[in-house]
Amino acid sequence: MKISILPSIGKTVLITAFFALIALNYGFKVEMSEQEWLNWSNKCLISSFSPAPDINLKKWEISLTGDYFLRLRKTYQQGKQEYFSFNLHRLTNVDYINSDTTGMLKFSTQADDIIVQTYEDPEGNLDSMATTLDLPVHNMNVARFDSLKNALNYFRMKSL
Repeated sequence: MKISILPSIGKTVLITAFFALIALNYGFKVEMSEQEWLNWSNKCLISSFSPAPDINLKKWEISLTGDYFLRLRKTYQQGKQEYFSFNLHRLTNVDYINSDTTGMLKFSTQADDIIVQTYEDPEGNLDSMATTLDLPVHNMNVARFDSLKNALNYFRMKSL
């Protein structure tokens, strides 16, 4: 009696190829929706943001909103808050300056378009505007930076 393994292997390969083709057609998208871009951008910013070590920093929040604002809020132990915000339609450039372990995202706007505010500051509350915002990051390789930059440009164009 002769047993052949070849037809069995051929059938397995054919079935695997069929399901792989279905996965490629329906499981992966070439283009992302606006909500997917927003979710990915927020995940990237949250996982990459690396504030300087400060024992007084209680919490921080960073987000890209559905109305195309990039917002950062830092809250300190004694209640002081620092708040930065700008609309992406005012964004002119995003640079990434890196070192071996950390880096800095530098957001530049057309003019003094970045809102800078402090609350509950013992030295007095601040309400001003800026042209650049430096955001310390870690784990930001070139491919990830390029993807984030593409997402920000996508939202900048949507906000015009």
